Amino acid sequence: MQQADFLKIVGPFQDKLFRLAKRLLVSREEAEDATQEILLKLWAKNKSIEQYKSVEAFAMTMTKNFCLDRLKSKQAGNLKLVHTNYEEKGSSLQKKIEANDSVSWVGKIMEDLPEQQKMVLQLRDVEEYDYDEIAKMLEMQPTAVRVALSRARKTVREKLIQKHSYGIG
Repeated sequence: MQQADFLKIVGPFQDKLFRLAKRLLVSREEAEDATQEILLKLWAKNKSIEQYKSVEAFAMTMTKNFCLDRLKSKQAGNLKLVHTNYEEKGSSLQKKIEANDSVSWVGKIMEDLPEQQKMVLQLRDVEEYDYDEIAKMLEMQPTAVRVALSRARKTVREKLIQKHSYGIG
């Protein structure tokens, strides 16, 4: 496989790999390193890459596993899980501040979610994968994915309501 062919295959989902790595590793530099490492591993498999039914799902699974291994490693003592902030275009300053505050709180709430719920929420609500794709990536049953997503959303919703009802706490 030529480099151009390889780039045509991995190019469309390269940003998703980075966002997943960033979600898990926090640091932009760590996420860039992880993404680069995954792309190198995929390139090393370039002769057999077309045999995979979904190269994207395979790459996302590789990214997830690499990042979780990285978090478990001794050199990752300073890494933690957080949510990235998203900008809202064209709204008032007050709405932007409120939106950033809410996104920040969602990130903080997500930090406390169990690992599996955090992954399912990221893959479904941020990366917009369907349940079957998530089930393959995380090696879960589709019904277990739905349950984990439901529980994660419920926890986030309850804690956000609590925060907005009672103030910071």
